[in-house]
Amino acid sequence: MSVASNKRKPFQFGLDLHSGVPVYRQIIDQVVGGIAAGTLVGGDQLPTIRQLAVDLSINPNTVIRAYRELEIRGVLETHQGTGTFVSHQKVTRDDAELQRRLSQLVGEFAARAGSQGFTTEELIERLQDLQMDARKKRR
Repeated sequence: MSVASNKRKPFQFGLDLHSGVPVYRQIIDQVVGGIAAGTLVGGDQLPTIRQLAVDLSINPNTVIRAYRELEIRGVLETHQGTGTFVSHQKVTRDDAELQRRLSQLVGEFAARAGSQGFTTEELIERLQDLQMDARKKRR
């Protein structure tokens, strides 16, 4: 589903139903990640609960749960009659949240790579290569 925004590519939500991550959590992570990446900015309008539920083929209660948690965190603001918008407040994650998300991402990555026949050593070696490449580009 797209986000109403001026002259920018619409934000796209996507789900991985095989990841083991609850759908509401995937929505939360995508909104917070979109803000961190700059693809979502303060004032951007998100899809309505009904529209996002239809687009993702999920129960509207799942979207309500995600939006409500994001409102509690101060990430989203809902204005009756006009919609749900990204807040202008700076989004921060605490250390526990960052570690939880990193563990989740690493676990998913390792499981997918392992299912393709890659060893842990090969993964570590490739990550180190990517890190060295990134350092060279910064110079």
